[in-house]
Amino acid sequence: MITNFLKNSFVWFGLVVLTLPGCKVMNPSVMFDTGVNYPYASFEEEKQEYIIKPFDKLNVRIFTNDGIQLIDMESNSNTAMNERYQNPYMVEHDGLVKVPTLGRVQVAGLTIKETEKLFEEKYSQYYQKPFVLVNVTNRRVVVFSSGSNLGKVLTIENEQFTLIEALAQSGGIDDFSKAYKIKLLRGNLNDPKVYLFNISSIEEMKKANMVLQANDIIYVEKRTRYASRSLTEIMPYFTLLNTFALLFVTINALK
Repeated sequence: MITNFLKNSFVWFGLVVLTLPGCKVMNPSVMFDTGVNYPYASFEEEKQEYIIKPFDKLNVRIFTNDGIQLIDMESNSNTAMNERYQNPYMVEHDGLVKVPTLGRVQVAGLTIKETEKLFEEKYSQYYQKPFVLVNVTNRRVVVFSSGSNLGKVLTIENEQFTLIEALAQSGGIDDFSKAYKIKLLRGNLNDPKVYLFNISSIEEMKKANMVLQANDIIYVEKRTRYASRSLTEIMPYFTLLNTFALLFVTINALK
């Protein structure tokens, strides 16, 4: 009787172990699951300039004489003013940004190039041949590497910031990540475009030279370690089963 009980118990235990790899319990940190036959977006490069929005932070640098001299750079008495021209300026909720000399200027809805041209036109009333450089300092992408165990927020520092650069800055691809299954989510999260990248070979990696846009989400899928994960998950049950079997044997021995 005891032998049959133990035999049946271990049979059920074995069935539980076999079903674990297909369960969510084996992959509790999985994010952005697309399922089977998901219609991923095509790899056509989207040539889309960034549009300035309310609450963006702008770094504005102003030069005179077509870029020869930064305004007030040579004036020690105007150091504070010079710093003001280089510090980020917040675009307010109504799309206006307050900058030195000009006051509040409408910039929301414009590209960076259009904003630079607008500032140059307005500053030409005060300076000779002004040359303006504008950078949006709060453009970011989010990278989840090693599955969702590690997450980083990276700042887009140039207009050609690519997926490969973002992966490199976030630590690259480790032994527990799938280089052939990297997802990029773009656009409205209620209905995002999802791209699938494979950088495991040179030929496939060409597609991964994609220029990122603000608010892109990159997810590197994690390689599931079934053996160690299975042991971690089933050990409490194994201990319970072993204790119950020992108790059962002890009770029967005392009869």
